[in-house]
Amino acid sequence: MADTYEQLKLKVQLCFPLYACSRKIVSSYTPFLKPLGLTYTQYIVFLVLWEEKTVTVGELGRKLFLDEGTLTPLLKKMADKGYVKRTRLKEDERVTQISLTAEGEALKEKCKDIPYKVAETVSPLNKEDAKDLYRILYKILEKQNGDNK
Repeated sequence: MADTYEQLKLKVQLCFPLYACSRKIVSSYTPFLKPLGLTYTQYIVFLVLWEEKTVTVGELGRKLFLDEGTLTPLLKKMADKGYVKRTRLKEDERVTQISLTAEGEALKEKCKDIPYKVAETVSPLNKEDAKDLYRILYKILEKQNGDNK
């Protein structure tokens, strides 16, 4: 006889291994980010800014799958540390633009090896498996992002 509650077992939940792996991987950044005084969320903000140089808070939120309520206090702290500059757009004062300062740009050099260090300590995957996982995860994110529009 089939188990009526099979769908409620932890071992059949896709969300659980994703959640647990995410927590493990994100925590593996801590030994590299803590000496720089950065959190993981600040680090991913920097990843976007090092690539884009200037973005609005809304654009940053879309790229990082974070809401403005999460980003605003984080960006304020980063501005207080001198890493970013927050500017209201003259065309629309409701929109805040975020840009790197020289200090924020300089941090890039200190962070350049972090992805390699984390990959060495975390991933049992070979390059092909890692690429497949990356593709699948982004497929899920794109679907979720599409449903939120």
